[in-house]
Amino acid sequence: MLTTLRGYTVLAWLLLPLAFVRLLWRSRHQPGYRHHWNERLGRYPVHATRPVLWLHAVSVGETRAASALIRLIRKQYPEFQLVLTHMTPTGRETAPDLIGTDVIRCYLPYDVPFAIHRFLKHFSPRLGLLLETELWPNLISLCAEARIPLLLVNARLSEKSAARYRRYQPLTRDILARLALIAAQTENDAQRLRSLGAREVLVTGNLKFDTAQVPLPESDLSSLRALIGPHRFVWLAASTRPGEERLLLEQLPGLNCPAGLLILVPRHPQRFNEVAALLTSLGIPFIRRSENRHVPADVQVLLGDSMGELQGYYQIADVALIGGSLLPFGGQNLIEATAAGCPVLIGPHTYNFLDAAEWAVAAGAALRLQHVSELLTVLPALLRDEERRQRMGVAGRQFTLQHQGAAHKILSLIERYLPKPL
Repeated sequence: MLTTLRGYTVLAWLLLPLAFVRLLWRSRHQPGYRHHWNERLGRYPVHATRPVLWLHAVSVGETRAASALIRLIRKQYPEFQLVLTHMTPTGRETAPDLIGTDVIRCYLPYDVPFAIHRFLKHFSPRLGLLLETELWPNLISLCAEARIPLLLVNARLSEKSAARYRRYQPLTRDILARLALIAAQTENDAQRLRSLGAREVLVTGNLKFDTAQVPLPESDLSSLRALIGPHRFVWLAASTRPGEERLLLEQLPGLNCPAGLLILVPRHPQRFNEVAALLTSLGIPFIRRSENRHVPADVQVLLGDSMGELQGYYQIADVALIGGSLLPFGGQNLIEATAAGCPVLIGPHTYNFLDAAEWAVAAGAALRLQHVSELLTVLPALLRDEERRQRMGVAGRQFTLQHQGAAHKILSLIERYLPKPL
């Protein structure tokens, strides 16, 4: 059992060649994985010309969550160069208008000592922020040795993940203790982290409430509405995961929504063609969003195979089912939907966003389904009850506003470790 840093490091060395094999494998569907391999080993072509404040956001969700905090840091500490590291191409390519063009974007190296040493020597960060649950033992240990304060912010830890970390004590206890501070999303997250050996853990809330996108103007939605046509009941299945699309599509024949349209948006772009093939195999007529053509009244499915339009879908949909919750994937982020005033449906599996999901249900912004077959009664009922949909939408907006403020709280923690601006 890997209970020591040395044992973990030996395993990391052994797995390093396989990590690049995995990059090649994933590049079959996402060519971005073939690029910037030198950064995975701590070599970077770009240099910072100012003191560095470093944030690590694994992929798109964490990058979007970081955007509100980045805006505050940029304003409070203009003398610092922001370096934002990722693990995935989609995170690295997140729209510059969300993060800004003055931020250095690169990959975090794999967690082997020589690569981490190169990264720290190259950028010499004054402070590091890890978003959500990024616990890399060598990274954390070497930052502590170099006296670089490292904060775990927007931290979340499900009971399932906590049980996994408990299997690797005392390594888990040691790396948590080396963090300067942890800012947890909820008190439940904080308690789990403390039980694993974390020292200073504060509750600051969820950054995703702060970064819920500003609604798109009606002019930006008009073309999408024109493609769908008027007077259609639109239900959205957002960020679906493998196996969930089939479950949903099998419900279509039994739905009493003759004019209804399902906008089906898989979580990962590399699965667009896979889901299109599933629709074809089931004999279900559909239109691809990327075709940018009118959806006939007798077509019940629009495959959302374009990028950057989920916010618009939330705004035009009458109700949204949040993917990852029908099967045990832990659920995807529902906050973007509630912020848009879209009534939300969630399945039984929401452990990744457990508190947010329970709060949304309690606020009247969301309904929980215990089984996908409940759609056969819930969707027609919502179709008939426009007033209830409106109440859920208003409750969603209020719910989102009530839980904002995490970015300012985290900024106040950063001030402990960086000199106050003149």
